[in-house]
Amino acid sequence: MRKTLVAVLAIAGSMSTAAFAKEREIKVDDRLNASADTLIEMMRASDHGIPQDLLNKAKCVVVVPGMKKAGFIFGAKYGRGFAVCRRAGGSGWSAPAAMQVEGGSFGFQIGASETDVALLVMNDGGMKHLLSDKFTLGGEATVAAGPLGRDAAAQTDVEMHAEMLSYSRARGLFAGISLEGATLAPDPDTNRDLYGHDATNREILTGDFKTPAAAAKFERALHRDSAHRK
Repeated sequence: MRKTLVAVLAIAGSMSTAAFAKEREIKVDDRLNASADTLIEMMRASDHGIPQDLLNKAKCVVVVPGMKKAGFIFGAKYGRGFAVCRRAGGSGWSAPAAMQVEGGSFGFQIGASETDVALLVMNDGGMKHLLSDKFTLGGEATVAAGPLGRDAAAQTDVEMHAEMLSYSRARGLFAGISLEGATLAPDPDTNRDLYGHDATNREILTGDFKTPAAAAKFERALHRDSAHRK
């Protein structure tokens, strides 16, 4: 029995390692373009996607395209994406700062899946966590599955009590998703690739960093909501 358990754990480890290694090989500009596509699709879903009024009120947005989940008995989540925050005075969005999501779960599960994830940071408390070195959803930061639909005016309780609202897309289906237990942290290697030097997420999200050319599509996707607000 012990040998069987060891073998199962070895399989689980190899599955997760292979999935995560493949994720690390994806180029920064490809990941930025995938983040743009994820956001556009989630907003285009009208009655089944992210409500426009909630995106309009969000202080920051985090997009993690194709977050991997792989496992056999032991499960693990890993993804890399980008965060942006509104500039002071609400004049557009900041340059993107790289993020990575890590988390684990235990349960009887077999196989692997790939899920796009978006987080809306709704208040100053959530933004404070996002600007920190590392935080856990459902731990330091409160998170709730985001409501779906064109208008979330009726979802005031969710909006007022959760620091972050989370959404997912898998196989064309959109849903609010619980990411409690997942840990978000800066991705310094990607920031270095993107800006050519070391930079913290706080510096990027609150400073005057120019949006790099590789993030042009992602920037256009974000400004779609600005057009809706006018």
